[in-house]
Amino acid sequence: MSIELFNESGVDVPEQLIIEAARFAMARMDVHPAAELSIQLVDLQTMTDLHVQWMDLPGPTDVMSFPMDELTPGGRPDAADPGPAMLGDIVLCPEFAADQAKSQRHSFEHEIAVLTVHGVLHLLGFDHAEPEDEKEMFGLQGQIIVDWYSARDDRARLQEQAQRDTRLLRNTGFSEDPAGS
Repeated sequence: MSIELFNESGVDVPEQLIIEAARFAMARMDVHPAAELSIQLVDLQTMTDLHVQWMDLPGPTDVMSFPMDELTPGGRPDAADPGPAMLGDIVLCPEFAADQAKSQRHSFEHEIAVLTVHGVLHLLGFDHAEPEDEKEMFGLQGQIIVDWYSARDDRARLQEQAQRDTRLLRNTGFSEDPAGS
């Protein structure tokens, strides 16, 4: 998956975390592995302008999504493989997200990850305008976030174990090279 991130917000953000969350959500939703996604981080004024222009709503918001190609998660089993496509653009406002994180009493990193997954789901056609749709979308979003954290924890544990194993092998005189060279 090709993910481009442009930070025009003036705020220092965990860019790799955003890309990882987007990549995980896209994979979880069976988006074609060659699909392209653009993520743009903007300041409050830019987000306010976009919110007014595209949603006809005043003030800034946390995330907006602009789908490009019509993609459906998972597709149909009898349909031809659609191949790679441009999923669309996600626009995030880190300043707005930071305020939301504080008011909801969780980390900025968590808020940014949730908003990234939220944006991906919007690109795939999920919405929360109706109560039933909201329940489906936020349930899916929550499960993706839980699974993403679990996968990150598993990777961290494996990396930590590999580092311990490498130190142990060095300290005992064993070489990682089976030829002993």
